[in-house]
Order: sequence, then structure tokens, then C-alpha cells
Amino acid sequence: MFPATWSRLSHMALSSRGRRTLSLFSSSAPSNWSKAVADAEKIVGYPTSFMSLRCLLSDELSNVAIQVKRLVGTQHPLLHTARDFVFDSRNNLPTRGLIVLLLSKAAGPSHTASDLLAQDTVSGIHTRKGLEREGRRSAHQVLTAAERSQRNLAEITELIHTAFLVHRGIVDLKEWTVSDGPLKDMEFGNKIAVLSGDFLLANACTGLAQLNNTKVVELISSAIGDVVQGIYNENTSNTEENSLDVKAWEEHTFLSHGALLAKSCQAAMELAQHDKEAQSMAYTFGKHLSMGHKLNSDLLPFVKSSAGESATFSFSAAPVVFHRQIVGQERWSQQLQQVKTRRNELDYSKLLAAVKSEKGVSTAMDLCCYHGNKALEAIQAFPSSEARSALENIASAITKF
Repeated sequence: MFPATWSRLSHMALSSRGRRTLSLFSSSAPSNWSKAVADAEKIVGYPTSFMSLRCLLSDELSNVAIQVKRLVGTQHPLLHTARDFVFDSRNNLPTRGLIVLLLSKAAGPSHTASDLLAQDTVSGIHTRKGLEREGRRSAHQVLTAAERSQRNLAEITELIHTAFLVHRGIVDLKEWTVSDGPLKDMEFGNKIAVLSGDFLLANACTGLAQLNNTKVVELISSAIGDVVQGIYNENTSNTEENSLDVKAWEEHTFLSHGALLAKSCQAAMELAQHDKEAQSMAYTFGKHLSMGHKLNSDLLPFVKSSAGESATFSFSAAPVVFHRQIVGQERWSQQLQQVKTRRNELDYSKLLAAVKSEKGVSTAMDLCCYHGNKALEAIQAFPSSEARSALENIASAITKF
């Protein structure tokens, strides 16, 4: 599918790029993203960037956090994961819960299940339970019940995402060097990452069961499986010898970065008993938004002069994958040889420059714009509202750097 539509996507993205008011290379882009998220949180009514903190601050994980102090001074990835989570790293998209809540508000109640749903005029967030006993609950009680299921789903989504972030903090001890820190501390860090991630996943699954909706359980469970498969594919393809093509990259990226948000958006519609068409549009919106965000993250080291030198070079990043397909395997092998040092190690700054000199970066930009536009197109299926406008701003922000 992807290669056949390559020229069409490029044309669409280039056309939309001309309509934007901010250049892709603008240094003010992070503020656009932060503003879009901050405005969206005002509509929901409370900050959602730390929705999983209730679980993270439990007694069990508080004891774990004390033990993590042993890793200070080492290069264990778990420390970087914790730092990115606390400082709300843009690359980790800590707004999945926020997007689920905004989409719930934008969609409103289902017209086919009005007898089961109570109109929530404050937050616009609805639950499948609706009114348990008509006329026997106060407005405040209705409001609380109406928010519960979709807000719980949003929290579950954040918990699952955080769990996988923690699991990504497991280091391959085969590549351990003395500069990383003592081996026993690195081993200890791996144990902490495994147990902490499993704890978060267990809490997410418990909350998922409490939603009492088998279709939602099926959707989110399949999303967890997708993420596992995607991360496995990602780890096996992040080498200089891998032969990952564009189509395979797109499939792997959806599994590891898009499936959770896409299926959570669909599940939010299912909780309010929306029809299949609304569920499909919600799924489409979540898919393209997350794909666009991943492309945005992959592009930052290539379009930001300040980020290029310090960022970790990834062979599975979109510009690198596209560059390899454009130049061909033979020329790619030559470029790898040309950037090797006397110690037969790769000079990643030179390799970064080689990728930037070709069309891989511009192609990734075009695809990022395409996914952003498709997300905007999908959200138009829902009624005009503040929530929809906030989602439109978030979708627009992923095409800016």
C-alpha cells in the first residue's frame, strides 16, 4: 500500500505545507505543542499529563523508587525514562489519556443509546452505564457516574504506556561497558525495570476488567499485544545491517506507537455505545495522530541543529529508513564505510550529515504532514466543539518542529 501511494502522499503533504503559517524548521514549535496540550487540559478540566501518578505514588512503587537511587551515577536507561516522565518529555507523547478524554467529549452521547446515557453538560464525557435508576440520582451523582468509565479508560491507557516506557529501560548487558557503571547496579536496574513495568501493567489490567465491557477488554488487550510485537520488531531492526523497508517500517511503527492510542480512542466510543462508523473514525484519528507524532520525533535530530549532535542515532528512524530505500543498499554500505573511524566505529555525526544531504528527511516530513492531515480529516466527523478544536490543534502541532 505504501509504495503505491508514495507520490500521492508527497503531493498532498507538499500542498498542505504551503498552507501552514509556521515553517517546519521553526524553533518555536515546542511552544506550539505545549500550548495545544495546555489549552486541551483546560477543556477537560484538570491536568492529565500525570494520570498514572496515582499508581506510581503507591506504597509498592514508593519502595521501588527508594531502591532506584542506587542507579544514580550509572548510565542505566531507567533513569532517563524516569526523568523524561517527570519532565513531560515531548517525544513520549504523555497525552494519550488527554486525547481519549477530548475525543469522548467531542463525540458526546450516542443517539442510539440515549436511555442508557446521561447528558454531562460540564465535561461532555459519557459512560456506558448511564443512569442506573432513572430519576433516583442527583445531578452531581450523574456527573460522577458519567465521567467514570471514560476517565478510567484514559488512566488505563496512560498506565499501559508508562509500563512499556519502563520496560524499555532494560539494558542489554551484552553491550555493557565499564563506563556504564558497575555491572551489579546495571543488573539491579534491569530487575527494577521489569518488576515496576509489570506492576503498572497488572494495575492497568485490573482497571480494565472493572470497566465491565468485553469489547473494550478485547481492544485494549490486543493493543498490549501489538505494542509487545512492535517493540520486538523495533529492537531487531535497529542495526546498520537491517533491511527494513518503508512498508515494514510503517507496520512496525503502528504496532509499537500507534495501536494503543488508536484502539483506546475506539474503546472510548464503545463505552458510550457509539456506532461502528464513529468507532472507525476515532480509531483512524488515533492511528494517524500517533504515526505523525512518531515521524515528528524521528525528524527532530535531523531538522534541529542543536539536537543533532546529542541525539542517539537510530537506524530504525524514519529518515534513515527512507534514505536507505532512496539511495539503495550498495550506496548505503559505501556510506557506512566512509564514516567509520580508525577504530572501525561509526562516526554518527557524519552519518547524520549523510542522511540529511539526501531526500530521506524531506520524504519523512511529507509523510508526517500526510498523517497530520488524515488525523484532521478524521476528527471532522465529530460535531464542532471546543474539544474538537483542541484535538485539531494537537494534530496540527505534530507537523511543526
